[in-house]
Amino acid sequence: MSESKTHKVTLIPGDGIGPEVTQSVVRILEATGAKFEWERFAAGAEAFEIHGEYIPAALYESIERNRLALKGPVTTPIGGGFKSINVTLRKKFDLFANLRPIRNLPGLDTKYPGVDLVIVRENTEGEYVGLEHEVVPGVVESIKVITEKGSTRIARFAFEYARKHGRKKIMKLSDGLFLRCARQVAEEFPEVTYGEHLIDNTCMQLVMNPFQYDTLLLENLYGDIVSDLCAGLVGGLGLAPGANLGVNCAIFEAVHGSAPDIAGKDVANPTALLQSAILMLRYLDETAAADKVQKALETVYGERRSLTRDVGGTAGTTQFTEAVLAAMG
Repeated sequence: MSESKTHKVTLIPGDGIGPEVTQSVVRILEATGAKFEWERFAAGAEAFEIHGEYIPAALYESIERNRLALKGPVTTPIGGGFKSINVTLRKKFDLFANLRPIRNLPGLDTKYPGVDLVIVRENTEGEYVGLEHEVVPGVVESIKVITEKGSTRIARFAFEYARKHGRKKIMKLSDGLFLRCARQVAEEFPEVTYGEHLIDNTCMQLVMNPFQYDTLLLENLYGDIVSDLCAGLVGGLGLAPGANLGVNCAIFEAVHGSAPDIAGKDVANPTALLQSAILMLRYLDETAAADKVQKALETVYGERRSLTRDVGGTAGTTQFTEAVLAAMG
């Protein structure tokens, strides 16, 4: 860790439980010894109330400057033509790779202990490009866009990630052009075993025996579905980290909802955003800080004395945070 480097980070607390879990994570990060300068901005429902827009121009400008953001859950209205805030940010900054490591935390009773998967999802193409039109009254056509450039770069990202992190096998789930590009990239990485599965069969195989998989490479929609499915194997979205990565920009986020029904009650679980922040620390080469937080988090889960109620405990957000800080020493 650099003693002098201060990391400028755009901080988006979000809506609902977002501000609470973000406050928890910021406290923990600042206790690591790594140095941060936070630029805080509202997004989602709160931003709309203040600025009349879900993503203020100042927020775009901050991410453009810092090339790095940490984001809590935000609320996007359903229907009415509103685009997902998450999708909008990914497309705006060309964050083409969605990285979702899936691992069990100690102390939690799950059907499959010892799961260790990595989901690599193409983040900017497929059905989520938002191109659709009414062909004739009552018939709407939605266009799935796949490009050679987009397919090749996400495949290369997955193989380079596997090589760097010592992962031995990539299973590809897709069709057409995306599949052909992955096959071509695979030839450049002979040390990584490459295979292909149909998406429906993979979903079945995952719930029967997830240990047969290592790294899963998927196009956008398939990746969205499978990453949530895999989060369920280890306890749910409240525990799963998420990173959206581009060439020189990254947004780390909790992938669960904003849970407005429990907002302000000091009962929310910050684990998903905290694990996303650990990914951010590794992205910043703050390896010692990342290891310190990861070890403390696993200690708290292993002891089971300060867990939030969604994972079988009775602690609140504050108590959980204090326990992680205490475990960090």
